[in-house]
Amino acid sequence: MHHPPTAYAVPFTVDRSGAPRRYDLVNTGPEPLHAISLTHLGSGYCPPLAVNRLDPGRSLSIAVFGADPEQTGIVVVRWRRPDRSEYLWRMSLVGDRLVGLAS
Repeated sequence: MHHPPTAYAVPFTVDRSGAPRRYDLVNTGPEPLHAISLTHLGSGYCPPLAVNRLDPGRSLSIAVFGADPEQTGIVVVRWRRPDRSEYLWRMSLVGDRLVGLAS
């Protein structure tokens, strides 16, 4: 019998104190994350970002240029856990701090 994996809490917290131009994505999980990539979808411009490794407690800064504060869009975050399993999370750039589940 196949058992689905246990839910996995998204290991990120978003610091929006520099919004709408800067967002910090903090690894609040217990393990290092690998092959992280961020892709912005929405108004304005956000350079694509890729990082090989992000240790617990460390952060990445996302810069968004030329966007209306209420219409900055989303960022798709992709990463791998130490066991090499891949996860995707769609993060809104508007609103309060987010916590969610990855799949």
